[in-house]
Order: sequence, then structure tokens, then C-alpha cells
Amino acid sequence: MTTPADLNLAHKLADAAGEAIRPFFRGKFDTVSKDDASPVTEADRAAEAAMRDILDKERPDDEIIGEEFGTKTGTSGKTWVLDPIDGTTSFIAGRPIFGTLVAMLQDGWPVIGIIDQPIACERWAGMMGRTTEFNGKSVKTRACRELGDASLSTTGPQYFSNHDADHFMALAQQTDHKRMIYGGDCYNYGLVASGHVDIVCETGLKLHDFAALVPVVEGAGGQMCDWNGEPLHAGSEGHVLAIGDPARLDDVLEAMGMVGHSH
Repeated sequence: MTTPADLNLAHKLADAAGEAIRPFFRGKFDTVSKDDASPVTEADRAAEAAMRDILDKERPDDEIIGEEFGTKTGTSGKTWVLDPIDGTTSFIAGRPIFGTLVAMLQDGWPVIGIIDQPIACERWAGMMGRTTEFNGKSVKTRACRELGDASLSTTGPQYFSNHDADHFMALAQQTDHKRMIYGGDCYNYGLVASGHVDIVCETGLKLHDFAALVPVVEGAGGQMCDWNGEPLHAGSEGHVLAIGDPARLDDVLEAMGMVGHSH
């Protein structure tokens, strides 16, 4: 059972991560490979360690899955999924559109999600059964009458394999070319929730990349699913769609050539 206390704890985790990250932002970056002690790695680790410390104290029986420090098993049926810096490239470039992602899963299903931008102090918080809030105020996705009017976003074309790129480009050709957005990682999903972007299409996402996004987008009236239109959960394999207006779901899948096509 998900409670307001769970959501309050998620906020507390995001606060702690932000405190850890801010001192590193726009620092001196010599290297960016993840396997050394570069500032981005230090920021990642400091933020995840801060979140884990809180969970160890307050929720010793909950499972934790984190990008940096792996999995700690639990017995409560609740799983916290942590991505301290989603959008490493933006972080390194000094662009404040990376985010900290905090999710809680109940029996494998995302029920709480936070997208936190700790530099701009922007936070989207979603919880199953209630309306998503942006900095404490309710937000809604926007209506989109037809696919040709839709703005489409993805982190970058370089992340699609050839096969996946064909599906993505087929969708891109039917949306509004002038409003195509590259770059942004988790930030784009917050913009869908707030009604500024219509569709995000991505592949190769891990659980820590997408778990927090689901309650945020869906709590604002949008829909998150895989490329077959199926809901996202702990076992999903990383093909992700966020659609602000669920009425456009069939149009999106059709444009991508996914109708009757099992991925």
C-alpha cells in the first residue's frame, strides 16, 4: 500500500541528492568516463550514497536498486529505484536539464516518481491515485488533436539501433518537424507532464531511467508504455513512449509501424 509518508520520503531523498550534487555542477571536468573518479562520478556517488543512508535508517526492509551501488534486497514488497544523475552529458556540459530520479515500486510496478532538477529547483512529483505536482502545484498534459501537431522529443538519434531508428524516424516524419527536440533525458518527461511537449520516444532505457517517469506522466493525465503499448514495469526492456494525450497512442504506434508487430 502506497502512503503519503512514502511520497514525503521520496521528497526527502531528492532533497538529499540535490545537496550532494550542487557543489559539483559546472566544476572542472578533465575526464568523463564512468570508471574513474571524475567529478560526475563523484557527484553521482555522493548523491546516491546520501539517498541510501536515509533509506537504510528509515526503511531497512525495503529493496534498493541504484545506478551506482547496485541492489540491496528487501522483504517489504517496496523497491526504491534511484538514478542520482540522469543526463550525464548535460551535467558535464553545464546544462541544468539533467535530473535526479527517485521511484518507488510496489511489487514491480512504479507507484511514486520524482524528477528533480536541483540547479533550477524544479521538481515534478507523481504518485498513483493523485495529480502530479510541479513545485507543489498541479499540472496537466495538453490535448493534441492530431499527430501532425505534436512535438516529439528524444535524448538523441545516436541512441537508436538501425532497426529502432527506422521506427523512430517513421514517427518523426508524421509529427511537427519544426518542434522536434533533441537532448534533455528525464527533463523532457517533466515537460510532457506540464503540457509543453507532446511525445517522448526512447530506447535502451534501464529501470532506473524510466521508473520515476511513469507516475509523473500518468498522474498528469498522460500515458507511459513500451513500443507495443504495454504498461511499463520492472521487467520492461527499455523501449519507452510518453504520450501527453492518450488519445494519440494508436496514432503513434501506427506511425511507428508497431501495430500488429511484436517487438
